[in-house]
Amino acid sequence: MSIWPNDCFVGKHVLIAGGTSGIGAAITSAFLDEGAIVTATGVSLEEVATAAHAMPGLRTTVLDVRNAAEIESLVTSLPSLHHVVNCAGIIKRGAEHDPEVFADVIDINLTGTMRICTAARTKLAEAKGTIVNTASVLSFFGGGLVPGYAASKGGIAQLTKSLAIAYAPDGIRVNAVAPGWIETPLTSALRENAERNAAILARTPLARWGKPEDIAGGVLYLSSPLASFVTGTVLAIDGGYMAV
Repeated sequence: MSIWPNDCFVGKHVLIAGGTSGIGAAITSAFLDEGAIVTATGVSLEEVATAAHAMPGLRTTVLDVRNAAEIESLVTSLPSLHHVVNCAGIIKRGAEHDPEVFADVIDINLTGTMRICTAARTKLAEAKGTIVNTASVLSFFGGGLVPGYAASKGGIAQLTKSLAIAYAPDGIRVNAVAPGWIETPLTSALRENAERNAAILARTPLARWGKPEDIAGGVLYLSSPLASFVTGTVLAIDGGYMAV
């Protein structure tokens, strides 16, 4: 039995950019479990094929979020659109001080999110739908090895607030989740570094790494009628990391 009001996701069309791996895949799985019709994008044929095999009923496609024409074509192909989740992103630890790498991270993580929001706005307005973006705890403090990633996630927080204001007259709610330290391929190097791993766990009151599924619940909440008066919010899901 669904915990969400009136089976609110059943039959609803959901687009999840970056929904075929990591946190995005967990969000995709959660929406599918609630009866949604989900289209998830990934960066390669292999990635999307693996996700489609693992999650029966999932619609998948390769998408470069730097390509506005590809995004527009994908959104146009959908019969309707009720919820958008932006999870596509990259991190290049140690390389982001190179301005070209920095620019690429910003283009994918931040501008890519804006491209999808812009393309989806008309259909979301028709459905009085929702957008959930993916920020980060690095939206709130710096990362010496990842200036591009931190800047992009700070930008996501401000973009979310700005679009919440701009899209409110259309009946579209725009929020974001800010994951803490989550077990994904992007954080494998940190988890394998004994010193860094210990420091993260020592600062996290719940004393564990988060799992992708921990983020999915927050996304479904922000997309659901339970959050009907919530917009412009950046919801930290971090085990208490920022409370310390």
